[in-house]
Amino acid sequence: MSENLKINSINVDRIEVAYTNKKVIEGLSINIPAQKITTIIGPNGCGKSTLLKAMGRIIGVEKGSICLDCKDIHKLSTRELAKKLAILPQSPAAPEGMTVEELVSYGRFPYQSGLGRLKKEDESIINWAIEATNLTGLNDRAVESLSGGQRQRVWIAMALAQQTGIILLDEPTTYLDMAYQLEVLELLDELNKQHECTIVMVLHDINLAAKFADFLIAIKDGKIISAGSPYEVMTKDVLRDVYNIDANIVADECFKHPVCMSYQLLTKRKPAGQTVLRGA
Repeated sequence: MSENLKINSINVDRIEVAYTNKKVIEGLSINIPAQKITTIIGPNGCGKSTLLKAMGRIIGVEKGSICLDCKDIHKLSTRELAKKLAILPQSPAAPEGMTVEELVSYGRFPYQSGLGRLKKEDESIINWAIEATNLTGLNDRAVESLSGGQRQRVWIAMALAQQTGIILLDEPTTYLDMAYQLEVLELLDELNKQHECTIVMVLHDINLAAKFADFLIAIKDGKIISAGSPYEVMTKDVLRDVYNIDANIVADECFKHPVCMSYQLLTKRKPAGQTVLRGA
């Protein structure tokens, strides 16, 4: 495995991010633990994806800094950063007719020079990434012909082929059914445990977030409301503050993580002229 896999944590220090003069994130600081799975949760538009994109240098920061292995990401070349960090956007799409092996080979771009021809080492790493993501035998299949779960595994294989220590994923289970969601998240869990990849992902499903995360971050209005273990973050008080819900939280003794069994809105919106009701 590449030495890039032994990277330290991501350190985010008092960053500010804005879109068209509107601040989405202001004064946010967090340390992402190395070689763990970190999941970011929060309501729509709260800054989850913005934080992930800032960590992946997809968008810039107006103030503050983000460091990988004590190096500011904005001082690294694109090639250097791509050797340390891979980011998968929400619902990526491959060009029509592209095969699994061709897409995975794109992960070797940071290591190519000259005419960009693949070396034997590149081919070996591509084959390893395909095998690690349980895609063996599908090398020549067109990506668009695969199931949703298989397509997500191809993109993860491409990220693995980059030989980075960190993989960032923006809602990797979007549009997948329950079985495929588990398939993708169990693969990420396996990659984390077997290959020591640092995984950072945005998820909407708080139960899946709690099930697979070592470190959970809850965000609202561009600010971190709570960060820590799933049991520390997934509490009635935190979910009330973040989602404005009254949640029934229980402990899953079998899998050792908290589960939100049911919930109701604390504030119910009513048509104009009517009063606002608050649930118990």
